[in-house]
Amino acid sequence: MIYSHKKKYNSWNSRIVHSVRTGWRGRSTDNITYAGQISQLVNPCGDSAMPVKKKRKSSGSDDPGLRKCKITCFCRPQAPGRLISPEDQFSNKKCLAWFYEYTGPDEVLGPEGMEKFCEDIGVEPENIIMLVLAWKLEAPNMGFFTKEEWLKGMTLLQCDCIERLQGKLDYLRNQLNDTIIFKNIYRYAFDFARDKDQRSLDMDTAKSMLALLLGRTWPLFPVFNQFLEQSKYKVMNKDQWYNVLEFSRTVSTDLSNYDEDGAWPVLLDEFVECQKARLAAL
Repeated sequence: MIYSHKKKYNSWNSRIVHSVRTGWRGRSTDNITYAGQISQLVNPCGDSAMPVKKKRKSSGSDDPGLRKCKITCFCRPQAPGRLISPEDQFSNKKCLAWFYEYTGPDEVLGPEGMEKFCEDIGVEPENIIMLVLAWKLEAPNMGFFTKEEWLKGMTLLQCDCIERLQGKLDYLRNQLNDTIIFKNIYRYAFDFARDKDQRSLDMDTAKSMLALLLGRTWPLFPVFNQFLEQSKYKVMNKDQWYNVLEFSRTVSTDLSNYDEDGAWPVLLDEFVECQKARLAAL
């Protein structure tokens, strides 16, 4: 069984507006004062001195707080963010308390706790969603979640209770529709399902995992599964596992585009040969 994630902009804009206003006023006042002093020195009587050009008064209000610099027209109004109530926020404490509902003294969620966990969230242990969840938690061992894996994965998913995880089930299922994510999950499944003292998957486990991952999407899976049952192979290594996915994605159902000189594993060469002979006999 399969057991298994506006204010900075406005503040900066205000500083720009303030510096433009104060700088403009400061420079104008200094220029007027300096020009007046020069006129008195050059022509104290004021007969032929060029009149000092005074600053034009604003036609608007004199209140500096109501003056606007043109740059403010580029400010995009910001809608206030929704306030998050304490009940909506993810809680580490609540998440760990939830985890401890399924663990024993060793603080590891094992097979027995996993069955209860699956029952609580309404998902069968063999459902592929449990594989996706284990991938999200980065759990290396089938049927076990450690406290660290649980907290890290559930924090990523923002789930600290049964109801929140149930609300994420469709999201977890939809992860399989992304080809890159699916490839990552497929590759993860090999190490997740194999015995850790073995480098390969025993064939029964390999067939079960392939049925879970490719059984509904690969038209040739039924005949490929039959081929595995009748073959001499007792295990499937990682290279074979990876290439089965590539084969299912790139080779047509009639095998017409299969390159016999390509770098396919012998296992797939033999499957193609067997399938072509079967089709020829029909």
